[in-house]
Amino acid sequence: MDRKPIDRKPMDRKPMDRKSGKYSPQMQEAIRRRATELYQRSGAVVGHDVQNWCQAEAEILRETAAHITHPAVVINLEGVVYTGESALAAADGYMPGEWKPGDRIPVRLDGDRLFLRRPNGRELQTNVFKRIG
Repeated sequence: MDRKPIDRKPMDRKPMDRKSGKYSPQMQEAIRRRATELYQRSGAVVGHDVQNWCQAEAEILRETAAHITHPAVVINLEGVVYTGESALAAADGYMPGEWKPGDRIPVRLDGDRLFLRRPNGRELQTNVFKRIG
């Protein structure tokens, strides 16, 4: 049986650009940058895209979680500005940056709780701690 030789020339490409709906564009960009750093630090060895991405993802999530204890959101609803926060454990993977200023967000209020429909279809529940207006 004849086998075709494998072309072992280095490829001119970046590590895998994996897009996921579970992260904001800012978070995806941070992970992509870190994966590229890992790729370059390893001598630009081709074939470790998934490994670099997973390591970068874990590092960025760990760094982000260390700085965020209560993710907060600020919403202008009919001229009243609400600031709500939720415990990280109850945020269901929410990371600041999912929404950009000016995005239209389905919102409902229930007492001191503010519920926001996230881009992934899930609902973020926050406790309102500040109202202006």
